[in-house]
Amino acid sequence: MKKLLLLIILISYSFSSCEKDDICDANTPTTPRLIIEFYDNDNRENKKNVTNLSFGGDGLNLPIVYVTGSKIEVPLQLTTTSTKYTFTLNTGNTNPALIFKDVIQFNYSTKTVYVSRACGYKILFDLNNNPDLPNAFVLNNNPNNTSGTWIKDITVEKFNLETENETHIKIYF
Repeated sequence: MKKLLLLIILISYSFSSCEKDDICDANTPTTPRLIIEFYDNDNRENKKNVTNLSFGGDGLNLPIVYVTGSKIEVPLQLTTTSTKYTFTLNTGNTNPALIFKDVIQFNYSTKTVYVSRACGYKILFDLNNNPDLPNAFVLNNNPNNTSGTWIKDITVEKFNLETENETHIKIYF
């Protein structure tokens, strides 16, 4: 009888054990955004703050306005292989001659990666770095442009977007 009672207790403990919580830690890396930093075209080592920069594009209802700053994080679309944004410098200026717009299309491939049971999947991006594919970026609908209305040059610093801890694109103006 004692053996049967001990067996029942052991079985009941095995069924009542705690189940691991399925909560995704906020520090877990998720789908990265494209990190763009702005630099002074005359002194290419110096970061430069943009003034009243706004950008809007595919999938965004309203432009996001940044009053000042030298770095922005731009989301890329998950279900396509390109995302196009219009970057407007001096948004809201009362003098239309001082408002400058450039359109950049980012071209990439995606890769789905399993993170964990709690967090699910994330998508990683690879900016095109193959001559047989469209350029990693197209400025003002011309693949040969690297200079636009206010943008003087664009360089790709990192083609693989795996984290948000590094600069992917540098824009000089």
